[in-house]
Amino acid sequence: MSETTVTPPETRNKLTGGGSAGRAGDKIFSGLTLAAGILIFVVLAVVSLFLVLEALPAMTAAPDQITSHQSFWSYVAPLVVGTLIASAIALVVATPIAIGVALFISHYAPARISRTVGYVVDLLAAIPSVVYGAWGYLVFGPALVPGYKWLHENLGFIPVFGQPSATGRTLLTASLVLSVMILPIITAQCREIFIQTPSLHQEAALALGATKWDMIRAAVFPFARNGIISAIMLGLGRALGETMAVTLVLSAGALTPNLIGVGNNTIPAEIALNFPEAFGMRQSELIAAGLILFVITLLVNMLARWIVSRYSEFSGAN
Repeated sequence: MSETTVTPPETRNKLTGGGSAGRAGDKIFSGLTLAAGILIFVVLAVVSLFLVLEALPAMTAAPDQITSHQSFWSYVAPLVVGTLIASAIALVVATPIAIGVALFISHYAPARISRTVGYVVDLLAAIPSVVYGAWGYLVFGPALVPGYKWLHENLGFIPVFGQPSATGRTLLTASLVLSVMILPIITAQCREIFIQTPSLHQEAALALGATKWDMIRAAVFPFARNGIISAIMLGLGRALGETMAVTLVLSAGALTPNLIGVGNNTIPAEIALNFPEAFGMRQSELIAAGLILFVITLLVNMLARWIVSRYSEFSGAN
């Protein structure tokens, strides 16, 4: 029979942090983490209560009391549609590019180039949104005007390519600027999760005769599925709430299906443009619009959590 080695109490205390002192440290740390978790719920509850109380007058007001002389829901519906359209276009454009750049950094590029591209991606994520907005207003928008004219001349029968704007300050321009803004966020998150793919999984796929692309599909993407979804939802949250870039780029107006002409608006841009001079019912209208955006963002995050939990059992990250 083999003898069982018993660790002396003194050694055990050294390894675990020292008896009662270690247990006291655990209790303090546990209490601090619990307090931090409760604080998050308290802040969320306070913000929600403030928004609801301030928004109720506008939501229950008669149409003649609303600034636009229509019901609040008729006023906010075009803003919601514009916000969702801009965010959806930005996500559709940015996601495949971001995943491609992340794969290039993690699996294809040489180490020196990979580090350089990674630094550039991190730098893009740190640029303030007002800089993107100024770039979109002064450079990117005017550069797109010839392209908008071409789209109207050749695809003008499609409502989204109606009469183009002469300045390029359109919803499509704002959406493309948003896609540039969320591109480094999605790229950085995907890059980190791609790098964490177990090397044994990748080597096993390659040993079975798979090409690098086959290995990525069979080993990297299944492992990174949850991380990719989280990165996309993080980028969507940024796009939904972006204010300054959209405010500077977009020439706001009534809701229209034309994405390359003047018109359309988003909730953040509406609030940024009007809140400084707002008071009374107008202020309540803008806060109510902010509450709608708050609910949309909450629903998006709940949907993301549901998608992640649904596929978590298939993820190699668990």
